[in-house]
Amino acid sequence: MLFRTILTSLFIALSLPAQAQNQPGDDLILAMQSAFKRGDKGALAQLLPATRGHILEPWAAYWELKSRLEEAQPPEVDAFLKRWAGTYQEDRLRNDWLLLLGKRRDWERFSDYYPKFRMKDDREVRCYALLIEHVARGPAESPKLVEEVRDNWWELRNADDGCTEAARRLVGEKVGPRGMKEEDVWRKARLAMEANRYRAARNAVELVSPESLDEMAQINASPTKFLLSRATAISKVRKELVVLGLIKLAQSDPDNAATLLENKWGPHLSREERDWTWGVIAKQFATKLRTDAIDTFGKVTKDEDLNDDLLGWKVRAALRAGAEPKWDAVLSATRAMTDTGKNDPAWVYWRARALNARAAKIHVETPTSRAQKEEAAALLRSIASVRGFYEQLALEELGTPITVPARPTPPTAPELQTARENPFLVRALYAIDIGLRSEGVREWNYGTNFVNSQGQLGGMSERELLAAAQFACERQIYDRCINT
Repeated sequence: MLFRTILTSLFIALSLPAQAQNQPGDDLILAMQSAFKRGDKGALAQLLPATRGHILEPWAAYWELKSRLEEAQPPEVDAFLKRWAGTYQEDRLRNDWLLLLGKRRDWERFSDYYPKFRMKDDREVRCYALLIEHVARGPAESPKLVEEVRDNWWELRNADDGCTEAARRLVGEKVGPRGMKEEDVWRKARLAMEANRYRAARNAVELVSPESLDEMAQINASPTKFLLSRATAISKVRKELVVLGLIKLAQSDPDNAATLLENKWGPHLSREERDWTWGVIAKQFATKLRTDAIDTFGKVTKDEDLNDDLLGWKVRAALRAGAEPKWDAVLSATRAMTDTGKNDPAWVYWRARALNARAAKIHVETPTSRAQKEEAAALLRSIASVRGFYEQLALEELGTPITVPARPTPPTAPELQTARENPFLVRALYAIDIGLRSEGVREWNYGTNFVNSQGQLGGMSERELLAAAQFACERQIYDRCINT
């Protein structure tokens, strides 16, 4: 059976276009990728020895060990990390190993491996690390840590163990004035339900109201039935479940959700709960380019009750509300954003436009209109440049000519040679050449964004990026050329 599986994999690989076959062994690499996708550990183990010395051997070794990482012993993992030290595959496997150690609650080993994790781009791994730090430092020393756990958890779309476990430990603990609160957990449930990630929403609810899991299942199965079968919502838990039901319903039938909120549930909910639910319904209207989206956003009584995503959709709805944008709504929404949202060039630009539009309505200049113009000009100057779309619109609004940046000096022969010898770039382009586009793009991005041409952390300099782009162009891998 195993022999037949290997032959099938080789047949699939050999059936690929001839131009993808660059050197002996490519067919084995492609067969291993196919076996990895199928979860065929036996085929991976059989094929691995034959890939020794191939330029993509690090990928072959990664696939083989990753496929059986649950059963692997620490010495095997250590041997892989040592054998492929400095490669993308080493850091990728360390990421996978850290997730596994976290799930096993093997905090001692996790703490040993985490400091060498270079990419640090996995929110779940970061939550495990923060949980260990919290346990070591104690609640009194952890307010900022709690905020980071919360923000990482909110950003994760799918159900996870790391941030959910960290939240479980932090909920209810007195960690300064801004510790993890039940409201934070319910917000996670709302975000997950809006993203149609029921399991993540269920996991959040379980932290604060495990007795509500049956009702969560009812909401997921039929939100309309759940909402119509209840008469009142008195407790905080019941109100939040109603909000989740309305959010779930809004994904498929926002008009019905709006009717139920307007005619039945609105009086039972708090202001914040109503505002959030109206925001979610209005966002659904806005994504469908409905003209009543801005009117629905108008039912939100306090913009600060919404998050940046909902506020961004309010701005979009206000801008396309008709012949004249609803500038007051634009200004209100952008001012209610968090610092992160307020500093986004898009919302800086539109806030400035709203201020100028409001000042223009006052035909005789007053201290108020003058202050609005000055604030708008300061906002535009803060982002004006040729480096981005809204940055260039800011230049235009300020009356500053938009000029094309000077063409950089082409890469020198030594710079190009360094790019052509960069192992990350060479492996990446080779992988793309033979059809492993996903693997190639990931390795290319790692080799340009995380390390420089000497393999040091920090990413490439502009000159190195220019040479790398030229290298990709020479190989006719135009998406990497343009992107870089």
